Amino acid sequence: MQTGFFISSPIIKTRSRYPLQQQFIHRKSCKENLVRFIPNRSAMDFDYAHCMLTERNKDKENPIASSPSREAYRKQLAESLNLNRTRILAFKNKPPERHDLIPSQFSTLTQDNKPAKPRRVIPQTSEKTLDAPDLLDDYYLNLLDWGSRNVLAIALGNTVYLWNETNRSTLELVTVVDEDGPVTSISWAPDGQHIAVGLNNSEVQLWDTTSYIQLRTLRGGHRQRVGSLAWNNHILTTGGMDGIIVNNDVRVRSNIVDTYRGHAQEVCGLKWSASGSQLASGGNDNLLYIWDRARASSNRATQWLHRLEDHASAVKAIAWCPFQANLVASGGGSGDQCIKFWNTHTGACLNSVDTGSQVSSLLWNKNERELLSSHGHTQNQLTLWKYPSMVKMAELTGHTSRVLFMTQSPDGCTVASAAADETLRLWNVFGGPEKAAKAKPKARTEPFGHVNRIR
Repeated sequence: MQTGFFISSPIIKTRSRYPLQQQFIHRKSCKENLVRFIPNRSAMDFDYAHCMLTERNKDKENPIASSPSREAYRKQLAESLNLNRTRILAFKNKPPERHDLIPSQFSTLTQDNKPAKPRRVIPQTSEKTLDAPDLLDDYYLNLLDWGSRNVLAIALGNTVYLWNETNRSTLELVTVVDEDGPVTSISWAPDGQHIAVGLNNSEVQLWDTTSYIQLRTLRGGHRQRVGSLAWNNHILTTGGMDGIIVNNDVRVRSNIVDTYRGHAQEVCGLKWSASGSQLASGGNDNLLYIWDRARASSNRATQWLHRLEDHASAVKAIAWCPFQANLVASGGGSGDQCIKFWNTHTGACLNSVDTGSQVSSLLWNKNERELLSSHGHTQNQLTLWKYPSMVKMAELTGHTSRVLFMTQSPDGCTVASAAADETLRLWNVFGGPEKAAKAKPKARTEPFGHVNRIR
């Protein structure tokens, strides 16, 4: 039976009732207002009630002479056994008193007075989607880059376009002839003003984007197309389909200063470390090389610092960790599908994660310990990982074909991805501008020095 309730007597039931009127009962005497109480039996202590009804009467009917010590013992025993209750039938159990498991003087030690860090909301859809017609569906090329002056460059066929994030304007920088094209790689110089354009004919053009003037053409370093580019101050490193890596000093007439030989097939990934002392290169021969700048020499074939053979497919995706100088991440193609982390001092593989799909690009979050990867079939997604646990934080979908290229805005907040579906998407995946304000980009030196020295 549920909690006790009241049933009125037949005298009250015959009383007239009016809809939506509050009911009042006029009590003249206890006999006129008879009320029967039906208690909650589950809350009763029948043994105690029986004892109180029978034993106390026996004591009154047959009193026993007791000494003061016996009476004191009886009272103490009654208090210990909770026998001093005045009510025989309990309508509701008395709630137990609250007892703190931790003393109050120590309770402050278990509480963190600092405000909880708000959880970052990661948008699951792209912020903007732009058309990218004639984008080459070629995994080994590098056709997208975001400069330090907030200008996004993309190569579509034979043409390089510049999209200004600030004023949303689009300009055509250069269109090469069919004999020289298509464009196979682009890379902004650290100053955000000059840009290198690699071509299918093995040449590299240097352009000034403020005056729209071609400054010079680098020739002689490669025999086949230049699919990867990387800047290290005034040194432009180029990787070709011939497997050769060339360091070019863009300030001098004889631009070739170093040549790295190690790859047997096309070099499709190039990245310098933040200090500029080490270069990581990936190729279609499934190899990742670490080169030491101090060991470079133009008079001999430069020996590598580490030759890493753990990948089972082409290595294009390379990203140096911004918070640990000797850590680099690499991603393998469709036959490998793994992200691997390397200690460049020892050459040891620290971790390997199977992503389940082709890895085309890797980007570190500049403000948090997170890594973003872009993928091909079957989901064509961007995946955000927590480092070093490599727990998936989010998967960003929207592209309908494999994601080929990915680059990051100067403030580190926005990521641009270009895919074989001929779309360019912008994702606000790394947080808002307030995070970037804590880590403003440092001013970089001019890579060219004086323009009149470039020939």
